[in-house]
Amino acid sequence: MKKIFYLLLFVSTAAFSQQADMLIKNGKIIDGAGNSWTLGDVAIKNGKIVAKGHLDNWRATKVIDATGLIVCPGFIDVHTHIENLEKKDPTARNFIFDGVTTVITGNCGDSHTDIKKYFNYLDSLKTSINIGSLIGHNDVRKAVMGKVNRTPTEDEMQRMEALVENALTDGAVGFSTGLIYIPGTYSKTEEVLRLAKAAAKHNGVYASHIRSEGDSVVIAINEAIDIARKAKMPVEISHYKVVGEQNWGRSKATIPLIFKAREEGIDATIDQYPYTASSTNLGTMLPSWALADGQDSIVARLANAATRKRITNIMLKGLKKRGLEHFSYAVVANFKPDKSYNGKSIEEVNQMKGRAHTAEEETNTVMDMVSAGGSSMVFHGMCEEDVKAIMQYPFNMFASDGGIRVVGEAAPHPRSYGTNARVLGKYVREQKVISLEEAIRRMTSLPAQKFQLKNIGLLTEGYNADIVLFDEKTVNDLATYDNPHQYSIGFKYVIVNGKLTLDNGNHTGVLNGRTVKRGL
Repeated sequence: MKKIFYLLLFVSTAAFSQQADMLIKNGKIIDGAGNSWTLGDVAIKNGKIVAKGHLDNWRATKVIDATGLIVCPGFIDVHTHIENLEKKDPTARNFIFDGVTTVITGNCGDSHTDIKKYFNYLDSLKTSINIGSLIGHNDVRKAVMGKVNRTPTEDEMQRMEALVENALTDGAVGFSTGLIYIPGTYSKTEEVLRLAKAAAKHNGVYASHIRSEGDSVVIAINEAIDIARKAKMPVEISHYKVVGEQNWGRSKATIPLIFKAREEGIDATIDQYPYTASSTNLGTMLPSWALADGQDSIVARLANAATRKRITNIMLKGLKKRGLEHFSYAVVANFKPDKSYNGKSIEEVNQMKGRAHTAEEETNTVMDMVSAGGSSMVFHGMCEEDVKAIMQYPFNMFASDGGIRVVGEAAPHPRSYGTNARVLGKYVREQKVISLEEAIRRMTSLPAQKFQLKNIGLLTEGYNADIVLFDEKTVNDLATYDNPHQYSIGFKYVIVNGKLTLDNGNHTGVLNGRTVKRGL
């Protein structure tokens, strides 16, 4: 009788159990909406989340014991620059090891102009992460006008508008500007507004690297908000910060501008990387007029003694305003003509070259490097108090402003490796600047909502199974300015569209990412 009873019990249990591809058991589930964690299980089937809760009657071919781990949606990094880096490492390990399952590229005005072609390329290449894109103003302008410093003709304006509209039709999530970069810096507000309106026709977002993050930061923020107001579209202000020692503390003036815009009914949000250094190209140290019309023109311009003297005076004036004696805040990340410069400040490079230890001579070193093709840089110029104040703003997403990195290549900003882990370790666990649930909301549902990414960003039934499991007690960033090529720790499992991509801290080599398009 006992044998019959147990046989019937086994048959009954099997009959009522449900089958999944993967089952996550006993985790501390944070759904991404800002809710407190709950203990439970998650079932995954055919790339989707099919059940959540206490799933004792579920079975799966792969079971992950998540005891003691946070289980949450995969992180969405809305501000990246991965163009032309995807093929270097399709596994995108620096993102996966930081919990990122989806990125938005095409920021700061730089993007592919044929978004359909770009997405087709990504779909054929296959990567470990999901990828969406903005359409960038600088590349749109270059495609029509080159790098000239002038106002577009009406014909040129219409051709640029057509490029923006085509990109949105092909799935771009919005229109981006980089208004400190060539040639976007030459544009007037009206030009940017017209292109923003072209994106607004298709419900795109206006994402802006504004004209100034230093002395004129308030004016620049207001310009971005005014464009959103007139175009009747959402605005995302990129890598929100205040730069330059003379501007430290001005977050008290800049944060209220976003609150005011939202009170007016403008969907204004920001993103931020949790560091006191920025990273961009060396050319930004020069006045924008010196960089017009391409590299040959730049070389010719910088060969002129009178022009060099004029630029030196401008650079020295800016340095004095910062209260500094040398260009020690500017550190070389990647100077292709001479790799020995990498990781050294302009002050140090100048001394390496045997030149006089003066700021004036350092400006000549900068101009020589620009003439040789330029360099990517890390600029130290923010204060920790402003970083924390901006971090506490509730409509702020965490974003790396980084790219896909190959270990050992150049000396990049550590943000490409450690952005999310740094927030979770330093600012959530150690300093308690924001709560764990709030940090995860900023990394998941908020960016998905802002950029109209469907079926990601929440850990709920029917959504794509982009899921991260990490240890809240050990998660930490290891990448530093001196040693940036170090993966974050604490992330145990990363699942992308239902496939296990990080398994107990080891990348599986799985390339299950997809292109993500606006509203799809």
